[in-house]
Amino acid sequence: MSEATIVMRKTFRFRWIPFIAMLAVVALGIALGNWQRHRAAEKVALEQKLTDGNAAAPVLLDGSVLSPAAAEALEFRRLRLRGSFVADWALYLDNRPYQGRAGFYLLMPFKISGSTTHVLVARGWLPRNMAARATLPAYLTPAGEVEIEGYARRGAGHVMQLGTAPALQAGAIVQNATPAELAAASGLSLQPLVLEQSAPAKAAGAGAGDDTAMVRDWPAPALGVDKHRGYAFQWYALALMAFLFFVVTGFKGNKKSGNESGTASAS
Repeated sequence: MSEATIVMRKTFRFRWIPFIAMLAVVALGIALGNWQRHRAAEKVALEQKLTDGNAAAPVLLDGSVLSPAAAEALEFRRLRLRGSFVADWALYLDNRPYQGRAGFYLLMPFKISGSTTHVLVARGWLPRNMAARATLPAYLTPAGEVEIEGYARRGAGHVMQLGTAPALQAGAIVQNATPAELAAASGLSLQPLVLEQSAPAKAAGAGAGDDTAMVRDWPAPALGVDKHRGYAFQWYALALMAFLFFVVTGFKGNKKSGNESGTASAS
């Protein structure tokens, strides 16, 4: 009776379909990882821009019309404006909670002194009357020329809009509003930015009114740098796993008897 010794010899078997699938997954993982890494770098630059803007001296904004590029350069900078509020065109941004309470952001155009140019100002947060939802909160608007300060933003933030947004009109409660939309509805000339007012207006004369009741604790931009870095790591890991899976599964064990290899034994 004889018994053959079994020898396992692993060889790599190249197959086109798994190879093409592996290349597709690796290419996708690297491309998406690079995109997330690029987004993280953009957010780091934006974070630095926010820090620099907060530390810089305020910029006095005159009535010169800003180009979109100039408005972008001013984003997160502290601005100072002199002029008067256009109280007849107040807007109320709905679904803006603060510390668990429902409320509005009050938007109001601000006419820059000595010009016909306006800036859309987010004046502050006001609570909503949940028992009478159509009732607007009371607040004061300074009369006459005042000076205000705040931080420039490209917009007032955006929330989900169900259905088609109605046309803007003075005193409306809306979900979203942009300077361009308000300019089209009101006929006012508006700069392509929004000012988040950071302190009460300083009156140029006595008896101009006060607006200290509003909350001006504006939320910081959600940059999410670490989130993008985490997503980049996951996509790169997927690309690596696809390559390793192709290599590992490409090897197959070939059985070879000892008689063929000269290792047979007899008994």
